[in-house]
Amino acid sequence: MRIAQLAGRTVLLTPEGAIDVAAASEGRFTGDLFEQWDDLAAWAPGADPSLARPYDEADLEAPVRAPRQIFAVALNYRPHTAEAGYEEPAAPLVFTKFPTCLTGPYATIELPPGHVDWELELVAVIGREAHRVPVEKGWDPVVALTVGQDLSERISQLAGRPAQFSLGKSYPGFGPIGPALVSLDEVPDRDDLELTCELSGQAVQHDRTGNMIFPIPRLVSYLSDFCTLLPGDLIFTGTPAGVGNRRVPQRFLTPDDELVSRIGGVGEMRHHFRRTP
Repeated sequence: MRIAQLAGRTVLLTPEGAIDVAAASEGRFTGDLFEQWDDLAAWAPGADPSLARPYDEADLEAPVRAPRQIFAVALNYRPHTAEAGYEEPAAPLVFTKFPTCLTGPYATIELPPGHVDWELELVAVIGREAHRVPVEKGWDPVVALTVGQDLSERISQLAGRPAQFSLGKSYPGFGPIGPALVSLDEVPDRDDLELTCELSGQAVQHDRTGNMIFPIPRLVSYLSDFCTLLPGDLIFTGTPAGVGNRRVPQRFLTPDDELVSRIGGVGEMRHHFRRTP
């Protein structure tokens, strides 16, 4: 199933359109999305397709409204590690993005002063509380995947010694996710998905999630050794090579750009930009 947020309502996206979950279930699913996830997944295949309504993709919102924790992973693809000038990490390199950075899959995002860069990422969505999860059970707390962009203002991100990543990656709109939460049964191969990022018609990133240094089960296990993972938490799993600050010459986002973020079997986002007044 593909669960999205549309005009403040939880909807099931189908080939026929969007089905309002609360209305179609006669009020059965109105509480916490993740507490009801398993029942929702059982109900969704039988939802009446005649209840689907056309919708404008531009009205889709971030499919997770207010996660309590957002984890992000640096240098998780070897080519990106190499282009950044680092050796392969021995353990996941983790930072945070703050929840107020989240925005929807078709938003127009304000560019603050500085150098704003793109980072296409697969995002794992936690659906069950988890602590000290063994690697072989690392997929168990994950109920869905979605597309994400870890937008980054590089000057503030890299200022200081040591650098502090989180603030420069948490401006409003710097965490686009969507278009939907895609349940794992909908994904062709959850361990090997194609990622493509296009900037104004030019492919700038292309790789497969099977090339992660630390796959999702390893990330879940590692994070849960330190923190209790909570329903609704997001894990931005790292970006492939091709970011703007490592290009020659460097290239950063401008108000003239359209950024397309695509992951096979999961979905596509499109974003435009404007300068902060």
